[in-house]
Amino acid sequence: MIIIILGVLCLVFFIENARELRTFRIRTYRIFSHKLKGIQKKRIVFLSDLHNCSYGKNNGRLLAAVRRSRPDLILIGGDMLVRKNGTSYAKTLKFLTRLTAMCPVYYANGNHEQKLKEEPERYEQSYAAYKKHLEEAGIIFLENEAVIWKTGRARIRISGLEIPLSAYEKLGKRKLSVRQIEDRIGRSDPSYQILLAHNPAYVQQYEAWGADLVLSGHVHGGLVGLPWIGGVISPDFRLFPAYSAGIYRDPKTDVVVSRGLGIHSVPIRFMNPAELVVLELRGDD
Repeated sequence: MIIIILGVLCLVFFIENARELRTFRIRTYRIFSHKLKGIQKKRIVFLSDLHNCSYGKNNGRLLAAVRRSRPDLILIGGDMLVRKNGTSYAKTLKFLTRLTAMCPVYYANGNHEQKLKEEPERYEQSYAAYKKHLEEAGIIFLENEAVIWKTGRARIRISGLEIPLSAYEKLGKRKLSVRQIEDRIGRSDPSYQILLAHNPAYVQQYEAWGADLVLSGHVHGGLVGLPWIGGVISPDFRLFPAYSAGIYRDPKTDVVVSRGLGIHSVPIRFMNPAELVVLELRGDD
């Protein structure tokens, strides 16, 4: 009997895992702040961790979902490709370049893009070509840089943060200080601060820096999601990461961690569907 039960559970796991690897959902969060003056509803689509995966021919299903979301702005949180020599990024490039017809698009790197950039000889200069292609299509990269988005009576600063690659090390002791963040993107100011920070392991430092809204990914939802517990394991092999998926509300900071849109290396998703994140910004004045 035990063998039969285990067999059924394994079958359920493999069927559901296969289903979740082929599909995605749209997840919407409402963000309120007194700093968002005069904003009734502005919609931001947040894309993260596609990892060169595809939903339909030329990512048609994903593109249609973005279009249906009617974004005023698209923010990309990194790891849209896979750090690997000999990999074609054509389908990802085709998808991303079509986004600029809808609204402005800003792109902050994840650890995969950052590794390609910082080790060009090892990765055949592929990052330079990738970035050039997207910039020519109108996508703006935020590599430890910021832009100001004025909408309504609000002044919104959008910063793209690249932390040291050592801060992604597996199993090692994590180190990142507020000073290191300031050295990269400067100090926060009275504007509403949106921080694109790929790795959610450093939320406390992002909050101390002054972020009003942190947008992260990287963890892929913890691969397997457990009710009332959350994700099981992070890409750096840490069990039950504190921030794996969803929205975490603090008096000063909202943190949104996307489950991501793709996978790499370990093809597992269980009770952890891929997602496209939509943010509705509203002033509470």
